[in-house]
Amino acid sequence: MSSFAIRLATAADLPAIHDIYNHYVLHSTATYQTIPDPLSAREAWFHSHGPSHPITVATTDQNQILAWASLSPFHPRAAYSKTVEDSIYVHPHHHRQGLGSALLADLLTRAQSLGHHTVIALISADQTPSLLLHTKHGFTPAGQLHQVGHKFNRWLDVAYLQKIL
Repeated sequence: MSSFAIRLATAADLPAIHDIYNHYVLHSTATYQTIPDPLSAREAWFHSHGPSHPITVATTDQNQILAWASLSPFHPRAAYSKTVEDSIYVHPHHHRQGLGSALLADLLTRAQSLGHHTVIALISADQTPSLLLHTKHGFTPAGQLHQVGHKFNRWLDVAYLQKIL
């Protein structure tokens, strides 16, 4: 992959975003969701994000979606309003091309410009590439919950990482 662009996602991107995410639902512990949602659920998710919680996509010059990322509210209580959770999903055919790193750097810039104070990452402890990616971008360990996820007939730990902007 020689070049890609990062832009805000549009409703037209939702089928590609949906397909990328559902791959991980079915084949990975990157998400603890176990059953794929219908496209209508991804549409509701998209519309629940506003200007303070952007969704971005990495695209080729032919507008093919290679990966997506988002900032979501960390918790609904008001005192958490300046804390967000990041999500990054790269199409499985486009790993190790710098997409995740570029998307995370972009999210951090957007989070800071939107006035967010802290970005939280909840990562399955067995997802070493994601843990390393976040560490590379200045996230630090904030704790680990043991055996809180159960997927593919095994118990999974969740690592909490955070970056204060």
